[in-house]
Amino acid sequence: MDTDGMAEIAKGAEGSVYRTTFLGRSAIVKVRSPKGYRIPELDRRIRNQRIRTEARLVREARRAGLRTPVIYYVDAEDGALVMEDVEGETVKRHLDEHPEDSGAICRRIGRDIAAMHNARISHGDLTTSNMILTGDGRICFIDFSMGSSMVETEDMGVDLRLLERAFSSAHPKLGEAYGELLAAYCGTKTDSGQVMAKVQEIKDRGRYT
Repeated sequence: MDTDGMAEIAKGAEGSVYRTTFLGRSAIVKVRSPKGYRIPELDRRIRNQRIRTEARLVREARRAGLRTPVIYYVDAEDGALVMEDVEGETVKRHLDEHPEDSGAICRRIGRDIAAMHNARISHGDLTTSNMILTGDGRICFIDFSMGSSMVETEDMGVDLRLLERAFSSAHPKLGEAYGELLAAYCGTKTDSGQVMAKVQEIKDRGRYT
């Protein structure tokens, strides 16, 4: 996909994110960068598969009741994903500026993650930077590039452990709100006890390795 003229807004190890227009609408384009150390044909197939997988996960999460960006177009050949430019601000920024809203927002996040896990989807990189608070008060989950479907308890536990570490790093003063997030999660997730036991097991592994 030709990105000339697009405004790059983020760049990571796996690719770049641009803002553009698509059929008259503001849009986000995520492009997975080719890897020079891979055989070109293999690299193309890997990027093709991963961009298709990410698009599928976004759609599946949406069907599970989560707010996710609408997918406009998948360019599997070039490893690009064109999607809705979601209006709002990151949850990280909002919590930094409005900590008084943390309880309600964290409860909403907990319920949404439980719905995602009930559908056996894992996000793979749950941080408040990958969540957008929209104008109607919903949480939009973005960047499913590390996610999976048909997951087991281990993957769900990893999701929560990653989010806990993200909270302790980015929002060290909101520990009580994170507790509300977990309570909302447990109130919505089927077999939540097994997931929480897995989270503790993952913590113990890190402690003794």
